[in-house]
Amino acid sequence: MTAKRLDGKALGQAMRREFAARVADRAAAGKRPPGLAAVLVGDNPASHVYVRNKRKACEEAGMASWLHQLPTDTTQAQLLDLVARLNADPAVHGILVQLPLPKQIDEDAVIRAVTPLKDVDCFHPENVGLVVTGHPRYYPCTPHGVVRLVERNGIGWAGKDVVVVGRSNIVGKPLAVMLMQKRTAANPAGCDATVTVAHTRTPDLAGVCRRADVLVAAAGVPGLITPDVVKPGAVVVDVGTNSVGGKLVGDVAPGVDGVAGWLSPVPGGVGPMTITMLLDNTLRAAERIDG
Repeated sequence: MTAKRLDGKALGQAMRREFAARVADRAAAGKRPPGLAAVLVGDNPASHVYVRNKRKACEEAGMASWLHQLPTDTTQAQLLDLVARLNADPAVHGILVQLPLPKQIDEDAVIRAVTPLKDVDCFHPENVGLVVTGHPRYYPCTPHGVVRLVERNGIGWAGKDVVVVGRSNIVGKPLAVMLMQKRTAANPAGCDATVTVAHTRTPDLAGVCRRADVLVAAAGVPGLITPDVVKPGAVVVDVGTNSVGGKLVGDVAPGVDGVAGWLSPVPGGVGPMTITMLLDNTLRAAERIDG
């Protein structure tokens, strides 16, 4: 058996074309294009690549984008001043402050400084709380990308036994919340799944993984998910982004494609979907702010 490919690159491109049509409709109605402002502090090479890909995606969808690049020695006060100016700028609908930030800056203070209406990363505590209570303003980008990647390939979540390996605030926790929730008009990405959250300290992690109909690997440990821990025919979603010998690899080891029914590649799986859902949130923010 060879696993079918969960191709996030192709799906992301298709969804961006859908966004472009909605942006064109807004322009025809005399409304300004959705605008995303990215803030990059320092010279982290991975962050540069990520922000560049986000700006390219904005262009493909007809959205406006700006990059505010600040030196590594930027103070917290200087960064907060920039965030305040972007909060007040009517052309900016979404604000993305690329993490990690230099050690002299309190990341939590910066996250809280972004007005919730423009928090398209969905990191602000207010937006996180709305997701947890089933009344989301926006969905966190990577978890939403996982949900849509599976669904748009014709795979239902409802009633599935799902194991999420990883408990980060960016992926594991919010994804588990979304997967377990009831689907409603207010919460269209609720999945009605039965969810187990596991991690590297889970006793018998292999046994927990083997029972999963859908296994999401988001622990940040290269090769953690080996073929022997995957249920035959399971859907395996690899969220890992690890650099090994200068090469990007996931949390799923080689050989899993011979056991799984579906598998997302790294790169080309969840990564493009994360960027796509950032654009989705920016478009939704424009619709909320400008109508």
